[in-house]
Amino acid sequence: MLDYANTKNFGAYLDQTYKIIKQQYQRAFRHAGIDITPEQWIVLSNLYEKDGPTQKDLAGHSFKHAATLSRIVDLLGRRGLLERRPDDADKRSYRIYLTDAGRVLVEQAFPVVLELRRVGWKGNSDADYEQLVRILNTVCDNFMSET
Repeated sequence: MLDYANTKNFGAYLDQTYKIIKQQYQRAFRHAGIDITPEQWIVLSNLYEKDGPTQKDLAGHSFKHAATLSRIVDLLGRRGLLERRPDDADKRSYRIYLTDAGRVLVEQAFPVVLELRRVGWKGNSDADYEQLVRILNTVCDNFMSET
């Protein structure tokens, strides 16, 4: 018989937490009449913070695989929320920019996101957040070093 007592099944906890957070974002965006997904929010908010990254840099900052990010960028581009422009320094790559409509959408969604973060982080401190990020980064680094 296997001894599961010492396996620290943190993956299940992460999965459950991610699913609940994603559902709450979807519900809150829908209730507020904001037509984006949580994954699209991550991309749009990253662009709002730092407009004009290469698609590769945006994928890294958004924690998205290149193919996934490309689909998100294509969809948001068709909706007029962002645009790809050729990179002046490297003609093979593109930089991604928010459009005015994308900027307005981020500004509409931001109060909803702040409220979600307030609810989700209730009872925890800034130090707790820093510790959580440190632990998650360590877990990621541990798995990345094994591949």
